[in-house]
Amino acid sequence: MTTHAVELPELWMPHPLRVNPHLPGLRAESESWAREMGMVNGDEERPSGQAIWTRRQFQAMTVDQLTAWTLPDASAADLRLNHRFNIWALAWDDYFASAFKRTGDLRGALEFTARLHAFLHPEGGAPLPEPVNAVERGIADLQQQLFPPRLAHWRHEFNRAVARYIDAGVEELANSRSGRVPHLIDYAPFRRESFAAHTAPYSVELSTGARIPERIRGGRAMRGLLAAFMDVMGLANDIASYEREVNEERDVNNLVVVIATSLGISLREAVPAAVHLVNTRMRDFEQLRRDETRLSDRRSRLRPGERAELEAWIEGACSFLSGLYAWYTGAPRYVSADTRPEQGHGGGTDTFSPVPPAAVGLGADAQP
Repeated sequence: MTTHAVELPELWMPHPLRVNPHLPGLRAESESWAREMGMVNGDEERPSGQAIWTRRQFQAMTVDQLTAWTLPDASAADLRLNHRFNIWALAWDDYFASAFKRTGDLRGALEFTARLHAFLHPEGGAPLPEPVNAVERGIADLQQQLFPPRLAHWRHEFNRAVARYIDAGVEELANSRSGRVPHLIDYAPFRRESFAAHTAPYSVELSTGARIPERIRGGRAMRGLLAAFMDVMGLANDIASYEREVNEERDVNNLVVVIATSLGISLREAVPAAVHLVNTRMRDFEQLRRDETRLSDRRSRLRPGERAELEAWIEGACSFLSGLYAWYTGAPRYVSADTRPEQGHGGGTDTFSPVPPAAVGLGADAQP
């Protein structure tokens, strides 16, 4: 598949970036954990043994900033815990792409995924297999940490979301091997799974300490809000990672490719269409946040404590989206050398400021 390079399009983000005060020092701690799991080795040109990244590659991803930008209100302990999950999710993604997507090894991917399922037990205290690689060691370790008593209710839903995440990787591989491009109608729900977006409400709850009240969680307004929240995350990621996925990995599981194929237009024409779709979902989120959840609140007659929790959770979701936006538009994982901002130093951690939208955008649909 041949494409012409495109600049990172401009996405609309109405919420300001906030940074967790515990960011300094997070990278060193998380790098120690990644080394302990076998994900990172030294500064060699290529990772040795079973390692997924060199130290230089690991630091360039600035996952510490991703976590501190998306969870500005988390305690130091909760920030560290979510950071380790972010590292694991990226480790799975990069390992899966290298070992299976680039080689087309569907059988190996199925075997690898089946083993990972054995680590995702919805009941606490269940015995786990002996890990044999860095990805398995990471998820085995996280299973002992992710569900403290105040988040025990998340064990089943979180592990189910992770299972859907790794299963979606196999489906993506099968699509790429056969050249089957997902249809636009089916793609958004699938992208929520392949982005692990169903774990994001857990991260917001971890950061804010607030839960969505159970009596409105399954209602139309909240279901719509959660769907828009997850769509903005995953579909915006497709735009940010378009160059790498389409040009380098020859991946067909990308919103730009999906729109081009479904609508019969060129890839270049599909880029602003993809931006428009993501910005529309951001507007949907805003409308539901401002209007529909308030109506749901009145209909359900939430108690003051429940209303405060709902407002705190939604505020955390807004921060989560703005943090992702900043990472997509500023992290070396997504930004080309031509548009990458200058690297700075602060608190012992290299930092990247988000690229201003005007500096990187196509100017398409920048306003609501």
